Amino acid sequence: MSVKTEVLKLLEANRDRDLSGQEIAKCLGVSRAAVWKAVQVLKEQGYRIEAANNRGYHLAEDSDVLSAEGICLGLKEDYQKYEIRVCQCVDSTNQEIKRRALEGAREGLVVLSEEQTAGKGRKGRGFYSPSGTGIYMSVLFRPSGEQSKNVVLVTTAAAVAVCRAIRRVLGEEPEIKWVNDVYFRGKKICGILTEAISDVECGGIDTVVVGIGINYRTPPEGFPADLEGIVGAVCTEDCVIPRNALAAAVINELFDIYQELSEKTFMEDYRKWSNVIGKEIRFSTGVEYGDGEQWEYGRALDIDEDGGLVVCLADGEERVLRTGEITLRIV
Repeated sequence: MSVKTEVLKLLEANRDRDLSGQEIAKCLGVSRAAVWKAVQVLKEQGYRIEAANNRGYHLAEDSDVLSAEGICLGLKEDYQKYEIRVCQCVDSTNQEIKRRALEGAREGLVVLSEEQTAGKGRKGRGFYSPSGTGIYMSVLFRPSGEQSKNVVLVTTAAAVAVCRAIRRVLGEEPEIKWVNDVYFRGKKICGILTEAISDVECGGIDTVVVGIGINYRTPPEGFPADLEGIVGAVCTEDCVIPRNALAAAVINELFDIYQELSEKTFMEDYRKWSNVIGKEIRFSTGVEYGDGEQWEYGRALDIDEDGGLVVCLADGEERVLRTGEITLRIV
């Protein structure tokens, strides 16, 4: 492990105090000059490191750079064995992790990026992913046994994981818009895209990639005009909690749920935090006619154990809507 990485680990683990160059050098078994060089490189990479004579170094309160070192500090011990990779810029973290999956990457790989140039949403839509203000991450799963029987629940599980993490780290109360969006104060702050890759030989699902995009802070230039009033950020302007803390919490919650996916106990939270149950909705089966997409109307009654939305139509008929078959819109 490089001196730079080791220095970053120490600074992340000691955000509440100064570390002298001598203290760092002694801890790492290197020279003070090596520590100074490592600090300069970290500064060049965007870390706000403050230094003062007779006090030493510390990460500034508003220093907020995604890093594997910072995320690992918040991971449960059982999950520190998984590989965390942080990129500066990728087309999409889902695409990046699928490329690594084809190269044989193991289950548990997490890829994050400061920026995405082609972030992916459902039905080929883009996901706005500016640099430095969001958490764009994807997780690789290789389902087997009970998990393979319940992979359709992974998107639902991810939505619950995000909500639990936000509540735990930020103390805020987001809601879930069926099936894969998280809302806060009436605006979308998170989108989830799950993609499965089948094994042609066995006919089952070999790989599941869960992509999670969170608008952590409002970009300095604001959101694009076409997203204004629709999307928001989960953090207030004065929030100094680093993104690494929330990223780690999401990973912990997602892995926790995945271990017990077949038990479906997380569905209780999914229903509790739903912002559609009991409301009038319109939905589409995805079928297009001459005048475009066909919309139907009803009332959302419940969410079943498999994540399906139970809807009562105007004529009293009940229908269960499933992931991948519909687009849900709150009227």
